[in-house]
Amino acid sequence: MPDTPAVSLTERRKNETRLDIARTAAALFVADGLRATRAEDIARSAGVAPRTFYRYFPTKEESVAPLFTAGAQQWAEAVRRAPAGLSVPDALRHAVTEALAVDTPGAAESLDWVRSLLRMSAESPALRAVWADACHASEQTLLAILAERAGSEPTLDLRLAAAVASVAVRVGVEAWSAEGASEGPAVLAERCLAALETFPWP
Repeated sequence: MPDTPAVSLTERRKNETRLDIARTAAALFVADGLRATRAEDIARSAGVAPRTFYRYFPTKEESVAPLFTAGAQQWAEAVRRAPAGLSVPDALRHAVTEALAVDTPGAAESLDWVRSLLRMSAESPALRAVWADACHASEQTLLAILAERAGSEPTLDLRLAAAVASVAVRVGVEAWSAEGASEGPAVLAERCLAALETFPWP
């Protein structure tokens, strides 16, 4: 599989700034409410100027995109790390178990943010749109990874597989995020994938 391109120091710093702003925004949304929180409040709490905030994010809702993206991309990248030779469904199940396990510190923090933000998105079309964009980006990442594993171009079958798997995992995570969910995200996502056993995986 191809090596991941090196990220420049400048890009790393930009990514760190974006993530700092995103975490600050999420914390303010949780503490004060999405509607009451302004972009200027986020900028001040993150220690950046408002113009810097708007250089990174056009709206306050989009400021949490890095948190959604990190959570959505995490499981797609886990497919890349799945042992070679596994079938597509086995690689997907392996990835779900690895990436959505709440007992892993890094994953637990990411999932906690995603759960809090998804609960808020029930009353915010703008926040739902940010989540949808993150899920679509994750689907495209998954498609590229499945094509790498298959050693082929992204065929129609692989596109459909990436889309179906992405929706299954998204539904599992959203079900876990709902109030009163009694099972973890990995269990629910795996159940959604299991419901697709008759799908003609490539």
